[in-house]
Amino acid sequence: MPDPKPAWFCLRSQLKHEHIAAAHLRRLGDLEVFVPRIRFRRSTRHGLVWVTEALFPSYLFARFDWASALRQVYHSPGVSGVVHFGSHWPVIPDQAIDELRASLGKNEIHVIPAEVEPGDPVKISGGSFHGLCAVVSRVLPCAKRVAVLLEFLGSQTAVELNLGMVIKDADERELILRDNPPRAKN
Repeated sequence: MPDPKPAWFCLRSQLKHEHIAAAHLRRLGDLEVFVPRIRFRRSTRHGLVWVTEALFPSYLFARFDWASALRQVYHSPGVSGVVHFGSHWPVIPDQAIDELRASLGKNEIHVIPAEVEPGDPVKISGGSFHGLCAVVSRVLPCAKRVAVLLEFLGSQTAVELNLGMVIKDADERELILRDNPPRAKN
C-alpha cells in the first residue's frame, strides 16, 4: 500500500482515449493529470498530415491520494485501470515526471520537426512513389524540393520531389527518448 500522501501513479486508458480519461480525471478536482504527447507528420495516401498522439499509447499519469481517490480514479470514464502488480502499487518519482515535463514543455506536447537533411532516410507520401523508402541527397529550400535516391527496379534512381511529399523514416517515440534519455539517480 502506497504512502497516504498524494503520489504519481501510472494509469491505463482505453485505446486512443488518453485525452478523454485525462479530461474526466481533471474534473474530479483533487488530483493532477499528466498526458505526455507528441506531434509529428504522418504519411497517408493523400499526403502528409500532422497528428498528435500520446507518447505512451494507452497510458497517462495522475497524482492523487491512493487511499481516498483510488475508487474514483479507477471508475472514471476512459480509465481501464491503475497499474499495479498484485498488491504492489508502484509510485512514479516526482523527479521522473518533472524531467518528462521539462523535455515536453508547457503544453505537454513535443513537436518533432519535419525538416530533412542530406543522408536522412525518408518515406515518400502520396503520388506514384507512395510508401517507398529513399535517402535524401540534396535539399533545395528555395524551390521547396528535395532530391532523393530511390531504390527502384533493382537500381538507384535520383528523383526530385516536393518537400511536402517526404517524411523522416523513424519511430517518433524513439526520437523523444533518444534526444531526452532518462538520467540515473545518484
